[in-house]
Amino acid sequence: MSHKFGFSGIANFGAHVPNIRAINYRFGFIGVGNMGGALARAASRSTKQIIVCDHDAAKASALAQRIGCEFADSRTVVAESEYVFLGVKPQMMAEMLGEIKKELEKHKDVILVTMAAGLSIKTIRKMAGGDYKVIRIMPNLAVEVGKGEILYTTSENVSKNEIGKFLNLMKHAGHLTGMEEEEMDAGCSVSGCGPAFVYKFVRGMAQGGVDAGLDEETALALAIQTVRGAAKMLESNDAPLDKMIENVCSPGGSTIEGVKKLDEAKMEEAVRDAVAAAYQRNIELGKTE
Repeated sequence: MSHKFGFSGIANFGAHVPNIRAINYRFGFIGVGNMGGALARAASRSTKQIIVCDHDAAKASALAQRIGCEFADSRTVVAESEYVFLGVKPQMMAEMLGEIKKELEKHKDVILVTMAAGLSIKTIRKMAGGDYKVIRIMPNLAVEVGKGEILYTTSENVSKNEIGKFLNLMKHAGHLTGMEEEEMDAGCSVSGCGPAFVYKFVRGMAQGGVDAGLDEETALALAIQTVRGAAKMLESNDAPLDKMIENVCSPGGSTIEGVKKLDEAKMEEAVRDAVAAAYQRNIELGKTE
C-alpha cells in the first residue's frame, strides 16, 4: 500500500506557496509516528512554532491539539518551516522525499532533519535531489520524558548558528551528543536500540520477584527504581564497572550467587550480540546507494 504524506483528509495548502519563503514555524514534522511524535512533544516544551503532518491526518490533528501546534500537509511543512523532520521509516524515505521534491526545489534553504536508521546524509541528499542542509539524528524514545539520548551529525553547509539554534530548541528532549557520521550506526545500536534491551532486563528482574512471591506491581516498581538508582550511581561514580559490581557483591552473600547465574547464562555476551545485531541491521538499512 502506498502512503501519501500529508494529503489525507486535508486541503493542499501548499498549492499557492510563493517562491519567497515565509518561515512561520521553527520545526515541521513529516510523519508523527512513535519517534516523530515523541520528538514533536519534546520540542513543544521549547517552542509552539511547530507544524505537523502525517499520512494519517487524524493522528496529526490529535497531536497538534495535544501539544498546541498546527497541522497541515507536507508541502506547507516544507514551505513554512525552518527545520523539517523526516519522520518516516528508511524504506519509505525515497517515496516521501519524491513527493515533496518540487517544494524542496523552491525552498533550498530548508534544513532537513533525518532520523532514519542507516541512511547517510549523502543518501538523503540523493533522494531529495539536491545538496540540502541536513542534520542527521539518532534519538531514542526517552525523549518523550526529557531523558533521551540524541546522537547528531550535520552536513558541511549547516552553520554553527543553525546547529546551536537546533540544539537549544531540542534541549528539553534530553542529552545531545555530536559525533562523526561514520560512528552513527554504532552509536544508535547502543542508545537508540538500548531502551528495548533495558526493558527486557527489567521484565526479567520483575518476573524473578514475582516467582519469589511478590505481586506484579511491587516487583515491577522495585525493578524500575533499582535500574534508576544504579544508573544514577554510574553517573556520579568514576570507579570501573568491575569495581561497582564488586561493591554490591559481599563474599558468600546473595548478590554474588545471582551474578554467578548471569555469568553462567553469558548475559553480557548476549547483550553484546544484541548490539552487534542491531548494528548490522543499521548497515543493511543503509545499503541504498
